[in-house]
Amino acid sequence: MMILAGDIGGTNTRLALFELKAGAIVSIAKATFASHNYPNLEEIVGKFRATYPQHITQACFGVAGPVKHGRCDATNLPWVVDAQVLANLLDLKTVGLINDLEANVLGISVLNTTNLVTLNPGEADAEGNAALIAAGTGLGEAGLYWDGRHYQPIASEGGHADFAPSNELEIELLRYLMARFGRVSWERVLSGPGLYNIYQFLRDTGRGNEPNWLATEIQELDPPSAISQAALSGQSSLCDLTLELFIALYGAEAGNLALTMKATGGLFIGGGIAPKLIERIDSTTTFMDAFTAKGRMRSLLAAMPVKVIMFDKTALWGAAVWANNLSPSVLGRESSPHRRLG
Repeated sequence: MMILAGDIGGTNTRLALFELKAGAIVSIAKATFASHNYPNLEEIVGKFRATYPQHITQACFGVAGPVKHGRCDATNLPWVVDAQVLANLLDLKTVGLINDLEANVLGISVLNTTNLVTLNPGEADAEGNAALIAAGTGLGEAGLYWDGRHYQPIASEGGHADFAPSNELEIELLRYLMARFGRVSWERVLSGPGLYNIYQFLRDTGRGNEPNWLATEIQELDPPSAISQAALSGQSSLCDLTLELFIALYGAEAGNLALTMKATGGLFIGGGIAPKLIERIDSTTTFMDAFTAKGRMRSLLAAMPVKVIMFDKTALWGAAVWANNLSPSVLGRESSPHRRLG
């Protein structure tokens, strides 16, 4: 059995071949492509297949965007991804097309302790539903429903829900962004572009000075990277304040998702941003303070395990799990009704 799996993001498209050996899924080839360099997914798949032409029996792609009836208008790419088009290209009867966060939650089953950083250990016997929040090019959210035997993935577009400020500074941020965008979603603040939006708000409202060298770096480099580097190196108090507010908002929305899912089994943090900021997130209480600041529900949140996923191929492996139709048994492990994730 040969599986082609894909993780289709606004920045990168990752493809890999997996083989089933002795009941386990094994990666045998992989490649990463800059998504914006290609007009569609089919061209990337064709290029990958030219290098790895092995006969494929199954395929699944996790895509950043809402999937309906085997079709997805990618949220942060000018692509339409169609399962039937991909099936025709690969000479398969069907191809799996799922949301990228659904693929991520399926991929949690392959993680071990070396792939995770624990922000909050939670209760030793934590069980029940779980949730995943992932900030990167955009903001993704998903759930894992515990049915008593297995974990079942729940796709979501919660990152596009209305941004909800919780203090005067965040209310001012909302007004600033409303003037620019009209409606403001959580993705407008929790994403790479969102980090830059926060920076511009703090700069434009006089909460810090932008030196010439920083303005040049922001213009010439990727703005979120320039801001993060300046904050982590201690070169800019404005960037430091930006990062602090970003992490607080990340914790707040993670807590909102955990409440929505009643994620007593754990809250996982995926995406490309958290691993890059892990030392800052793990060394301060900013994230967890915002995560648990839910009034009468504080004790419920404090009992939830909170972990950052450090493995950037999680969604890729999750797509392979889906393609192999192992998602219920792998995630539930069949043997224990009290399985602790991660």
